[in-house]
Amino acid sequence: MTEHILLIDDDVRLSAMVGDYLKAHGYQVSSAPNLRTGREMLARQTFDVLVLDLMLPDGDGLDLCRELRASPRNRSMPLLMLSARGEPTDRIVGLEIGADDYLPKPFEPRELLARIRALLRRTGSQAVDADVWRFGRLEIDSGLRQVRLDGKACDLTSYQFDLLTVLARHPGRVLSRDQIMDALKGHPLEAFDRSIDVHISRIRAAIEDDPKEPRRILTVRGVGYVFAKKQDTDADAA
Repeated sequence: MTEHILLIDDDVRLSAMVGDYLKAHGYQVSSAPNLRTGREMLARQTFDVLVLDLMLPDGDGLDLCRELRASPRNRSMPLLMLSARGEPTDRIVGLEIGADDYLPKPFEPRELLARIRALLRRTGSQAVDADVWRFGRLEIDSGLRQVRLDGKACDLTSYQFDLLTVLARHPGRVLSRDQIMDALKGHPLEAFDRSIDVHISRIRAAIEDDPKEPRRILTVRGVGYVFAKKQDTDADAA
């Protein structure tokens, strides 16, 4: 699934140039010219990376950074801060309150692209250690024991949540039914071999709402299941 980047910057010309550049390299990009619009967009949907200007017409980007790091939904979202001020103090404050990276203006689009790629690699390797695991539109909140799609809670039972978590802990790795059952031993609802198939079907119905998108949980015939980190093509179109 294509990573979605939100760029909050009041420089319309710069936003258009950066947006076109990132889109040419395979990313989906949305732009907001101020904090108000940016907050509305963040409330409506999930983004993989936020590129945030420090100085905006309706406030300071540092304020939004603080808000996001205090929010269970957005606290682990990679955030790259931009600033034309270039003062070391600005950079230090931004990093201390939760920005993951800092890039002074003016900058080369190639450097911005490289930093975004680095943030995405870092996030992917750390996803299973965070309270909220993010896989594109999908969020698995281990603290609240809640699964969300585009920020909206999915209707899953406790057992189905645990089953999805077992798969999500090993993205890209095929797990047999025996391995899944072993991982779920001790759960109040014990599973039989084929009951896993029923629960997988119900999980799919909850988290795979767009038939045009590839499946998140793939079936490997005769073996088991695999959680697709980037929703690759299904192994058997099951």
